[in-house]
Parts: sequence; structure tokens; C-alpha cells
Amino acid sequence: MMHKPRLFKLHNKKQRSQPRSITGSSFLLSVALLCGCAVGPTYEKPELKLAETFSDTQKDQALQQGVILDVASERWWESFSDETLNRWVTQGLDRNLDIAMAVERISAAQATLNGTGINAAVSGSLSAESTRSGADGISASTSDSVSLSGNLALDLFGGIRRERQAATASFYAAIDDSQTARLAYLSALVSAYINARYYQYAVTLTEQSIASRQKTLDITQRQRSVGSATELGEAQVRALLYTAKADIPDLEAGYLAQIYAMATLLDVPASGLLQEMARTEPTEKELLGLTLVTPYETGVPADLLRNRPDVRSAEQSLRAAVANVGVAEAARLPSLSLSGTITSNDDSWSFGPILSLPIFNQGALKANLDQSASAAREAALQYRQTVLEAVEDVQSANSAWLRDRKKVDWLQQAVTSYDRSLELSLATYQAGVMTLLDLLDTDRSLASARLQYAAALRDLSVDWATLQIALGAGAQPE
Repeated sequence: MMHKPRLFKLHNKKQRSQPRSITGSSFLLSVALLCGCAVGPTYEKPELKLAETFSDTQKDQALQQGVILDVASERWWESFSDETLNRWVTQGLDRNLDIAMAVERISAAQATLNGTGINAAVSGSLSAESTRSGADGISASTSDSVSLSGNLALDLFGGIRRERQAATASFYAAIDDSQTARLAYLSALVSAYINARYYQYAVTLTEQSIASRQKTLDITQRQRSVGSATELGEAQVRALLYTAKADIPDLEAGYLAQIYAMATLLDVPASGLLQEMARTEPTEKELLGLTLVTPYETGVPADLLRNRPDVRSAEQSLRAAVANVGVAEAARLPSLSLSGTITSNDDSWSFGPILSLPIFNQGALKANLDQSASAAREAALQYRQTVLEAVEDVQSANSAWLRDRKKVDWLQQAVTSYDRSLELSLATYQAGVMTLLDLLDTDRSLASARLQYAAALRDLSVDWATLQIALGAGAQPE
């Protein structure tokens, strides 16, 4: 269980009554004292009680005690040893539109940050005016004037500082969001590539089944010509052959759908991807990569607070929300600014403090403060939820990978056994010892086991990629 985050240390001190007038040294002393405080809660990192290890963690995944897992810049997709995949990942990181939009949001957050602090406290303008006037019987005259005005808001209660704190946190959250977009791109592209290879491989396996059934049909037709096979038997073999051929269009449609998805992610025409994929014959290795033998470490749940960009972004959003409470609270208090004006036409000038007291809109300001406090509490809950979901992501992907690895091992043995069984069945059928029905049943079992094995390889590779994404691997650009 998680402890409730310690978010707020609200300052509910009673305000002293304001003196009727503040002059001279007492005014300067008051300004100096007031400028040192900042109202509103001071952010404290939430205390989260996480498990020491992930559930279902194997010994070969455990880290030595005290070692920190750092996978932010790890190029984990290279573990598949696929040059085409590596090239497309690199290409897409530079061209993906989601990542590009996330980077633009960083620029927007930077611009917002630049507008805070001293830039928000200082305002003013320089104006110049030239007027020519005249009337009947009066000669025309020209009047020129230049006016310079400035205003400096004194941050009495830290509202400006809180605004900058919120903008800074939002800026870092935008950076983390861009890395989250990078992980989403990696997940989508690698998964689409693995699925495309699966469909490509499944088409190859189905074509092998078609060739095998065509061979069985040829044998059956020869046997029927000499009277040792029936028309029923030939029809059964032919139906099985056509069934295999009917599977091809669906597999090709699935393959093309993955190609189109990758074309969108890479922002390139699909025709080029089709040509490049067709150059390599899909094998088990394209689906499996090194996922059966590559050791990996999951680290501990606390590593996710540092490695997962969505977790970091949620914390920065919480930090910004807490700062906004201070901004809303400062808005309810008096504000003080220094204002001055210099005018050239009469060589006049003015300078002095301006004290503003929000009196009649206190109800609206209090409502805004309550809303900001509620948003901060919601951000705290969202942060906790994000951490819990991150832990769940790792545990689910890790458990799925471990079990799919066992499934692949068993299905591989099943394919080997069925392959040998079909070889023996075909030989005995040709010798007239085995019935055609038994041969066809063995053929169907082998075809089904091959496709199950291919699908298990696909799932295993996807689980591996999903686990890396869940750990936050590859989120940080090099």
C-alpha cells in the first residue's frame, strides 16, 4: 500500500491588520520582509511504498543489491539482429509525426517558461506622439511628445515565483512526454514489424502445406488410376488442398495491414516497404531474434520512478499543480508594484508605489484557490495511479514472456514430432498400410502446429518488446 502523499503545508496564519500608512524606512523594511515569503504549499515528493522486487522475477533477471538499473538509452531492438528493423527504427525516430508534435510542445512549454519570472514582473512602454494643429486665423503648429512608462511588480507573496515553478515543471513534463511518445512509437513500429514478419512466415508455412497436400493429391490420383483409391478419398484430399489455399488471402491481408501501419509510422510510401520486406525470406530467426537466449534484468519497482518518462511526467505535473495553488493563494492577497512615467513635452515625471487590494472578487479568487487545490490532489492521485500501472506493465509483460518461452519450447517439439509423423504416414500410405483418412488427419495436425508455433514465436517477440517498453528502455534519445 502507498502512504498518502504529503502535498500541502498550507499557511493559514492570520494576517496582521495593515497600518493606515507606510512611509520611509518602515515601507522599505516591510517590502524586504514580505518579498522573502512565498505563500502556498511547498512541494514534497510523495512517499510511495513499493515492493522490493517485481513478482515472478527470475534469478537471472535479478540485479545485485545496490545496483541501479539504467535503461533509458538502451537500443534494445538491436537484440533482434535485424538490419531492416534497425534501419527503420532509426529512420522513424527522425520522421515520426507524433514525436515531432511532442517536440513542438517542448518549444511551447519553453516559451511559456520564458514569459515567467522577471519577464512577468516588468512591464512598460515607450510612446512617441507628433501632432500638428491649426485653425482659421491661427498659424499651424506642431507638438511633439515622448512618454516612457514602466512598472515593476514586487513579488510580495511569491506568486511570480510560484508561476515560474509551475512553468518549469510543465517544461520538464513536456520533455518527459516527448520520451513517452518515443516509447509509443517504438512499441508500435516494432510490434507492427514483428506481426508483418509473422504473416509473411505464415504464408510460407501455408504454401509448404499446399505443396505437401498437392503431393498427397498426386499420389491419390495415381492410386485411383490403378483402383487402390476411391473418388471419395481424392475429393477429401482436394478439399484439404483448397482449404489451405483459401487461408492465403487472409494472411496476405494481415501482412499488408502491418505494412500500411509501418508506412504511417515512418511517413513513407508503403510500396517501398513491401519491396524491402520481399527481399528477405522470413524464418524463425526473424520472429524469434535473440529473445530465447538474451539475458535481461527487470531491476526493482523503484527504478521505474526514474526510467519511465510517463511516471516522471506525472510527478512534474503534480509539482506544477502544487505551485499553482501558491499562485492562486497569492492572487487573493495585496499586490505592490513600483510605477514611473517620464514625459518629454513638459519635462514631467512621476514615480511611486501602487498597492492593490482584491476586495470585491474574493469569492471568485477563493473558488479559484479551491479549484487549484483540488487539481493538485487529483494530480497526486494520478501520479500514484501512473506508478501502479507502470509496475503492472512490467509484471504482466515479464510473466507473459516467461510463459510464452515455455510455450514455444513445447510447440517446437510438437512440430518436430508431427513433421516426423507425416513423413512416416506418407510412406505407409504409399505402401497401402495406412488409410487416407489417417494421413489427412496427420497433415492437418502438422499444419496447425506449425502456425501455432509461428504465432507463439510472434507473441514471444512482442512480449520481449513490450517488456522493454514497460521498463522505459530506449526512451531517451542518444
